[in-house]
This record gives sequence, structure tokens and C-alpha cells, in this order.
Amino acid sequence: MHYIEVEDLSFHYEDEPVLQNITFTVDPGEFVILTGENGAAKSTLLRNVLGLLKPATGTAKISPINIDQEKLALGYIPQQVASFNAGFPSTVLELVRSGRYQRGKWFKRLSKEDHEHVERSLKAVGMWDMRHKKVGDLSGGQKQRISLARIFATDPDLFILDEPTTGMDSSSRRAFYELLKHNSEVHKKGILMVTHDHEDIKAYADRHIQLIRKENSPWRCFSMDSCKEPSKHPSLSH
Repeated sequence: MHYIEVEDLSFHYEDEPVLQNITFTVDPGEFVILTGENGAAKSTLLRNVLGLLKPATGTAKISPINIDQEKLALGYIPQQVASFNAGFPSTVLELVRSGRYQRGKWFKRLSKEDHEHVERSLKAVGMWDMRHKKVGDLSGGQKQRISLARIFATDPDLFILDEPTTGMDSSSRRAFYELLKHNSEVHKKGILMVTHDHEDIKAYADRHIQLIRKENSPWRCFSMDSCKEPSKHPSLSH
């Protein structure tokens, strides 16, 4: 099955063609990165996939069910998602823990596994040491990181991430990529991630989709770097 299936998609803003002939899939257990120059309509493509925009032609579908034949859970992080103001009352830890209540746990105490999942999520984005800080007192980049940690805490089947590592240093990015790889490889999560073309992510991704265009033409898909096996990295404990 495919978690994401895009077939011959084209998109126009009014009469201006922006995307043309886009076809790709993302499967369970697959970590796919999407790149392109600035202005390459990468976020526009994600919004078509999510159903927030309607293609001019072709289709973009997200599976309604996961590999266990249950309702698919989606975790989406847009660019610059964090907008918590200085009056936001929760601590970092409280906010990320709230992600564990989304699957029928509103009236249950969090388990040891829940707490370990939250800790692992915060450590992966370099925010564990800030866990007792008020969310509203953090910088914009720090708010972005805890938003990512909360998405991890919800444990979705499919991650759709739009340049999530903005503001992270190289060591934080590596930890983040390792967590993504662990989720795809071990837990069979599907991942579609828009990113700048960082060399350090290529060893983790299973496939690389690139939006390209010829002069004076819409952005088109793609080149796919799927013929070489990605490097193996030590699995993270779960």
C-alpha cells in the first residue's frame, strides 16, 4: 500500500502554471526527502498532498488507513509552525506530554513508556535540558523544536514535515534524522520531508525527490536517488 500517492499532478495559481507532471509515492517504512531551489513550490506541493489546495489536473491522495488497517494518524509540521506568545502558560514538558493524550488517554495516567517516548522526543530535538522552561519564554527556533517533539510524541503513522530543521545545529540535525530513520525503519512510519539540500541527510533517506524546471517552465518532478542503499545507523531503543 501507499501512504501518499501523487499521480500526474499539475497546479496553477490562477492562470500561472506552478507544478506540472508530478508523480511519486511514499510507502510505510520509507523516508523520502523533497528538495528544490528557493521558489520551487515545495510547500505548495505539500499543501496539495494534504488537500489544502486542489490540483488543476491529476490526483494527490493520503491513505485513510495504516498498515494495521486502522485509521491513519497524520503528523504535519508546516514552516514556522510555532506561534506561542509570552503568556503561554505550559512548560515544554507539559506541552510535549499532551501529545501522548491523543489516542484515547485523556483520562488515563501516562505510562512509563509514554514518559520515555516524551523524553526521547525532546532529546532528539535538543530540548530536554529546557523541559521545565515556559513555552512562551522560548525563542522562535526553540518553539519550532518543541512543536516537532510534540508531533513525535503523538506517534503518527505518516509524517509530513516542511523544513523542520531550520535553526538546528549539525548535531541536533543528526539526532533528528536518526529518530526519523528509526521511526521509518523499525516502526514502519511513512515520512515525506521538505529540506534544504543538506549533505548530512542523504545517508538517512531512502529516496530523494527533486523539483526541477527548465527555463520559463513550471516546476516539474523529478530526479530520484533510489538506486543506492542508505547507510545503516545504530537503531535507537524504543
